[in-house]
Amino acid sequence: MNRVEQERNVAALVRPLSTRSVILSALLGHHPPVMPVSQLVRVGALFDIAEGTIRVALSRMTTSGELLRDGDGYRLNDRLIERQQLQDSSRQPQTSAWDGSWRMVAITAGRRSRSERDAFRNAMRAQRMAELREGLWMRPDNIAVSASDGSESSDDLVYFTSYPRDPEPLVRELWDLNEWSERARALLSAMDESLALPDAFAVSAAVLRHLMVDPLLPAELLDNDWPGAELRTTYASFDSRFRAELEEQLRD
Repeated sequence: MNRVEQERNVAALVRPLSTRSVILSALLGHHPPVMPVSQLVRVGALFDIAEGTIRVALSRMTTSGELLRDGDGYRLNDRLIERQQLQDSSRQPQTSAWDGSWRMVAITAGRRSRSERDAFRNAMRAQRMAELREGLWMRPDNIAVSASDGSESSDDLVYFTSYPRDPEPLVRELWDLNEWSERARALLSAMDESLALPDAFAVSAAVLRHLMVDPLLPAELLDNDWPGAELRTTYASFDSRFRAELEEQLRD
């Protein structure tokens, strides 16, 4: 990938943050995910967002249920706390040795609403499963997968273990590994130590989004130069510097 293509990838991945995104990014990166209003206002100021605009956004996000009041501040709702946990685990994924087997999940339910289909699809993707055809999901069995998250009754799911004869073409069919790799390398180039805090905020959010769609495949099915480990190591250092600077800005 040449420099022009890399810059194009960075521009596509590192999105400008809305007021809502700034608030969510701040809380998702905070442990526990609760912050006083005064700190959220200071985060907004880093982006030249007026205090009144932050307070209006907080009110709207509380009305929508995304945020909950917590003393003199706000915290994430349960769904967003789950997202934070997935985000954290994507930084240090737990994988196991692979014996060549694949985990398969088939849904046998009849007609389902669009919201039910979307909920199940999101649950599968969060667990790095890929859809071979509608209702049939699979992945190499090197990470823990819990197919039923409440979006489907366990009676509507059938589980299989399979051993594909030639897994490499199957992997390429299920995941666009070239695209993930190219975007990872673009994000590696974007993690510049000299970035101002607002830019670092946006880059950090982009890296975390990308790590959450890493298929976490066994090394046996990846190219030798797969950039997953490098992206995580580089991001850990970048995030440490970024968080230290942010904490300094938010200190009373």
